[in-house]
Amino acid sequence: MYQIDKDYIIKLRREIHQYPEVDFELPRTIAVVKRELEKMGIPYTEKYGKSSVVGYINPQKEGFTIGIRADMDALLIDEINDISYKSKIDGKMHACGHDAHTAMLLGTAKALKAMENKINCRVMLLFQPSEEGRQSGAELMVQDGIMDEIDVIIGVHIENWLNSGCVGVCKGESMASSRNFQLEFFGRTAHATLPHSGNDALAAAVDAYNGIQLMLARKLNPFAKYVCSVGTLHAGTTQNVVADYAQMLGTIRTFDMNVDELLIKNIEEICSRAAKNFGCTFKLTTSLKCYVVYNNPYIADRVLSAAAKVVGEENIAEMPIKMSSEDFSQYLTKKPGVFIRLGTRNEAKGITTLPHNNDFMIDEDALDKGSATCVQFVLDNMDGIDKEKIEDSDERKGRQ
Repeated sequence: MYQIDKDYIIKLRREIHQYPEVDFELPRTIAVVKRELEKMGIPYTEKYGKSSVVGYINPQKEGFTIGIRADMDALLIDEINDISYKSKIDGKMHACGHDAHTAMLLGTAKALKAMENKINCRVMLLFQPSEEGRQSGAELMVQDGIMDEIDVIIGVHIENWLNSGCVGVCKGESMASSRNFQLEFFGRTAHATLPHSGNDALAAAVDAYNGIQLMLARKLNPFAKYVCSVGTLHAGTTQNVVADYAQMLGTIRTFDMNVDELLIKNIEEICSRAAKNFGCTFKLTTSLKCYVVYNNPYIADRVLSAAAKVVGEENIAEMPIKMSSEDFSQYLTKKPGVFIRLGTRNEAKGITTLPHNNDFMIDEDALDKGSATCVQFVLDNMDGIDKEKIEDSDERKGRQ
């Protein structure tokens, strides 16, 4: 029987929590990961993407490889929690649990390494940067071919909607795609008392914003699952000058890439007309950061079977679809896998705040169960997973 070192996981999580780093700038976090892998005698590479570390259990094994992913980056948030391991970096906080994900994967690595000679497959441990950033760390790793080495991939994310120690999966379509867009309007300055002698970029942006809202209300199928939000509008430099530049940033979330395409096409047309109305020019910059997270139903059943051995059938939960997004989906464009939810909500301890809040907390007593679920999944599936059953369970087959 394997052992999960709970104290080790919590200690590491608290160390990482105190020194949060964002996007791809993760030198201290990466140093912790490398330090621990080296202590365990686990070989690793940094060749995939940027600021990643990938460790190997049974690096020479051929035939079947399971990938397990953890993200490492934090958020630009000031922590207000009164705890001994509070963030020591002003303006940065692990407010989404990535510190716990990293610590759990190291806990998983420790358990797997201790019984490496009993594991009949290769396991790759993916420590990924920039899940929260505008550029996806997973995308860069995929571009560098990491999924060429992996047959099936899983990842664990803490969940404060779910009671501590429970494990849940949403089978099939689980999380929305995510597209970022930037809208820029270029005009000409003028004195505020002579607005007709300039070209008001702010007016064009406001016109475009209103047009986008009307489009969402009247041109989109109300039964389509989507969100389109403009989050920022910046324009002008002072009160008595017509603005010659305006910028808006927004996001699109959807489960249908045809809807994504329709939205961005309509936004471009609306902004182009708005710019022309005010004698301005317009530029759209957009990128698809995340695809739809699709949890293969057959692999999901295998995950839940493993989790039940760890937490008991009574603590297995069915998770709902979410409009939020995850760049774990980048891996799933290449190979099948499952994104797992680990409950860390504990009302008795006052731990109920949701991620991305400055008082976000998790119940650390659940973290060993996240590692144990990953270890059990490896043990249950180290001889391979039937590809035909994986393909037959895919509900997307035949879709256009």
